[in-house]
Amino acid sequence: MEPLIAPAQYTFLGIPTVLFSVLIPIVGIALFTYIMAKRIAPLTRARKDDRFDAIPQRIWNVALIWLGQIRQPRYMMGGVLHILIFFGFLVLALRSMSLVVIGVIPDFALPGFGHDQMIGMIYNVAKDYAATIVFAACFVAAIRRGIFRPERYEVPARFGKDHTAEAVFVLCIIMTLMVSESLFEAAIVAAQIQTGAHAHFLPPGSLPWFLKNSLLNTPMETLQTLHVAAYFIHDFTFFFFLCFLPLGKHFHVITSLFNVYFMRTRTGNIKPIEYGLSAEEMENLKSIGVKKLEDFTWKHILDFYTCADCGRCSDQCPANTVGRALSPRFISIKGREAVFNTYPLTGPILKSDNLMGNVYEEEEIWSCTTCGACEQECPIGIEYIDKIVDLRRGLVDDGEVPQTLQKPMQALAKRGNAWGKMEKKRADWTKDIEEDCPVKVVDGEEAVNTLYFVDSISSFDDRMVGIAKSTAKLLQAAGENFGILGKAEKDSGNEVIRFGEEFLYQDLKNHNMEQIKESGAKRIVTADPHAFNALKNDYQLSIPVEHISSVVTRAVKAGKIKLKTITDATRVYTYHDPCYLGRHNGVYEDPRAALNAIPGIRTVEMLKSGDRSFCCSGGGLMLFYEPHEEERMAVLRVKMAAKAGANVIVTACPFCLVNMEDAIKVAGYEGKIEALDLVELLEQHMVK
Repeated sequence: MEPLIAPAQYTFLGIPTVLFSVLIPIVGIALFTYIMAKRIAPLTRARKDDRFDAIPQRIWNVALIWLGQIRQPRYMMGGVLHILIFFGFLVLALRSMSLVVIGVIPDFALPGFGHDQMIGMIYNVAKDYAATIVFAACFVAAIRRGIFRPERYEVPARFGKDHTAEAVFVLCIIMTLMVSESLFEAAIVAAQIQTGAHAHFLPPGSLPWFLKNSLLNTPMETLQTLHVAAYFIHDFTFFFFLCFLPLGKHFHVITSLFNVYFMRTRTGNIKPIEYGLSAEEMENLKSIGVKKLEDFTWKHILDFYTCADCGRCSDQCPANTVGRALSPRFISIKGREAVFNTYPLTGPILKSDNLMGNVYEEEEIWSCTTCGACEQECPIGIEYIDKIVDLRRGLVDDGEVPQTLQKPMQALAKRGNAWGKMEKKRADWTKDIEEDCPVKVVDGEEAVNTLYFVDSISSFDDRMVGIAKSTAKLLQAAGENFGILGKAEKDSGNEVIRFGEEFLYQDLKNHNMEQIKESGAKRIVTADPHAFNALKNDYQLSIPVEHISSVVTRAVKAGKIKLKTITDATRVYTYHDPCYLGRHNGVYEDPRAALNAIPGIRTVEMLKSGDRSFCCSGGGLMLFYEPHEEERMAVLRVKMAAKAGANVIVTACPFCLVNMEDAIKVAGYEGKIEALDLVELLEQHMVK
């Protein structure tokens, strides 16, 4: 018999406390059910989203990203604290649920989890240490968040109130849960020791162990009070916390599992205007894109709910870094507040106003380069590009297009390229190399195995045609039977769809797909990551699409392309990962392998490289946009290269090269730093 009366058998002022053991869970669960019903309502009224495919991949995402927490350590201090709290909670989940029942049935234990059973003894040690670790992690996190306050948690005045108080409050709630559960256990063990009864084992160094030692000389009456009080404090706090979670940024404790499960399983592509509609049905839609809250899909609303306000997305966002109006974190936070305000917990659902001007600003939406850094960084699967593209679709549908983007869009519609050049001039660059490297223009009569898709910038920009020439020479050296579409080619449309001009994109895509089909090519190669992304992910062609870096790397390994030694030993090279080659398509190693295949080359990595590469600002038609910013993205990138000790920046994207060469002049590094495309460098060092 236990020396203390259990909460299920205790009376307070003549009232059996078992009544509270029953009442607290009933009220808590009922209130939680009501709140969740209100929170689910916006999801049922939102547009549909196609997220029920690729089940094995989705389960793997949950195992790796949600359970495995693999993205958390990318921010080491905060990530480790989160992992400790997360896994501590998982361990303690069984204990918290068991305690609810113990308030009614004092000897309750899950099968096999009794104090004298092996599994139970192992679990009790694990949960006591888990409670200790969670308490310590929350204590450190509270100090870090409340006192030291890392910069990424700051909230600029234009985005509303600071969320530090809520974060610290929740950490205090968690610490209360840990202390109350430990005190509940420690009081009864202290009483067992005082009365000479068999005492439950408490692992040395754990929180319950410390509390037990401090209570060894405490009167039995006080131990009884502490035992019962600790139970009801834990019980009340547990259900209070459960009901508090859906009211703010800690909603992610509930929704993150689902959000990770439903996160995109493909990268690089853009969602359609609406799922399940034919092209004709889309053309007949009265309104296109997102203009009101209900125009978002249910996954987008779930994203809003899931945002943990950790600031990682904005910390990595290049637009936010250079002082543009965009901060991805607040796309989610403002969206969540709009949902909460439109669907209040009490009263009727309110009318949904236009999002532009009330929730979001136009400059905020146009500032995005669609680089994907925010999505790469988010540890719980929140997506931003589709939302921003949908908001742009709404703006384009209403005729709200930035002045600087109107001319290139008109040129794309008229001539199939943003430069407004004549279609027949698209293949003019081939004339300069026709003696050394004749390039076939596919006309449907002579079949080619490989189609080189040049795209617009490498066809018409006076500087970037050098990339087209070098690419053709490398393809010839690799023994490829290749050709180009010439005047029959139109812009890939990668920027057009991300700009929000859906129907122009469809025209460009349909035209190019027909020409590709007629060419009879078995695969496509391009040196432009933007074209690579559109052809590979948006077009969904039946033939493979490769970036030239992959072709060259194979050819070098096979001995088809031989490279000569670097002649200038003073040159130090750094490779800049293009967003649409790296983050969107996972091509990181082939360009580096091709670069490092040049004998004697000296390379260094910039601080931000690989999947944390810093955008040059060329994506999403940003080459033609003039945003308000404190400093150009490419200028910052050039400074990163200089800091790394490089004097040559190697890109693998014509958009990046345009921006880098201009930024070198603006940053004052002209004559000190040079920018080259990978294919230009390889062609220079090719043994001919």
